[in-house]
Amino acid sequence: MSERETTRLVAWSRELRQVHQRLREALSVTRASLADGTPGEAATRDLLLYCHGFCTALDAHHQGEDRTLFPAIAAAHPQLRPVLRALQQDHSMIAYLLNGLRAAVGRSAPPEELDQHLEGIAAIMENHFRYEERQLLTVLETLELAAPPGEVLGPI
Repeated sequence: MSERETTRLVAWSRELRQVHQRLREALSVTRASLADGTPGEAATRDLLLYCHGFCTALDAHHQGEDRTLFPAIAAAHPQLRPVLRALQQDHSMIAYLLNGLRAAVGRSAPPEELDQHLEGIAAIMENHFRYEERQLLTVLETLELAAPPGEVLGPI
């Protein structure tokens, strides 16, 4: 195996960590926008933009994992299927929470309610990311997967 191939194999674990970090940052920016509390139409537009961007990015990340990454891991490491099922259940829970946030933003819910949505998403998302990293990073260092990172982990 060439050095480039080895680098590419290890890159999946690095890619996952980077995507998780960018999603954490996107959530932080969204929460900061809400905490700023600047009244007016511009603040509402900013919050809509941040929430939409964050929700879209997190959804795309999980869909890419479910569609491409997890089947590849299951094929190479069948013993991890229970872990992958648990992660997919988390994806469903997070999607449900994101839909609740979208609905709250769409009806211009008060900042306290929006923050409750974001706090719930943050707690589940962080727990999910940590579990995923503990369970999969070592596997990702040896996974052979010929697919663009954006397709596998979302366009982050």
